[in-house]
Amino acid sequence: MGGNAGSSQDQDWMPLTEHLTELRKRIIYCLIVFVIGLVGGLFGAQSVFDYLVKAAPVDNLDLHAFSPWDAIGLYMKFAILISFIAAIPFTMFQLWAFVRPGLGKKEQRATLQFVPWALIMFLIGLSFSYFVVFPMAFLFTEKITFNLGLEQTYGVTQYFSFLFNILLPISLLFELPLIILFLSRIGILNPQILKKMRKVAWFILIMIGVMVTPPDFISDILVAIPLILLYELSVVLSRMAYGKRMKAREEKERALEQAD
Repeated sequence: MGGNAGSSQDQDWMPLTEHLTELRKRIIYCLIVFVIGLVGGLFGAQSVFDYLVKAAPVDNLDLHAFSPWDAIGLYMKFAILISFIAAIPFTMFQLWAFVRPGLGKKEQRATLQFVPWALIMFLIGLSFSYFVVFPMAFLFTEKITFNLGLEQTYGVTQYFSFLFNILLPISLLFELPLIILFLSRIGILNPQILKKMRKVAWFILIMIGVMVTPPDFISDILVAIPLILLYELSVVLSRMAYGKRMKAREEKERALEQAD
């Protein structure tokens, strides 16, 4: 009895073990690509730095290093950012590959389309945050500094930390519709759950908009509204994906009934 029970338990745990092994393999693949991208990012960091300095909201931006580690740390931040952007589509592909065995053929083809869109949505968010949100926030701080009669001295670490703290959260939020659509397509989310979460989601998005923009109503609205629209777009896409999933399930059940 004991031997049979142990054998049965091993059989029950085998699928979970295989899933964890597969997940670990996918994570390792992502880390390898990230490290390769990091090496490439070290070569591209100087070009990105030069462009961002020239495209700053003020003319003749004069940056200062207040620590011997500032330049090295900044170089690594740029390399990480470049590697992160390059690794987004590959990571999305690995996520798709991980859940693919549990999907039908139509779902596999439909969800594979999300891979290139992951990079596209991130770049759209990056552009919005850099060309719209960052100049508003930066010029607002400049105005306050001028009104107080202070002389602005830019530390290179402080300037780019300020920049990245605005760019990264908003850019990642632009992935929201894609993530929700993907989760809806594989059956984890549905429109009903998103509707119940609407008030909480709106509150969180508004708070994010307030935190990354100057404390004035117009700036908050200019950022909060696009984020809310992204969530509402996610609800619409989820409704469409969920409807297609339910329709496919009904067709499959009908085919099984006819076969019987």
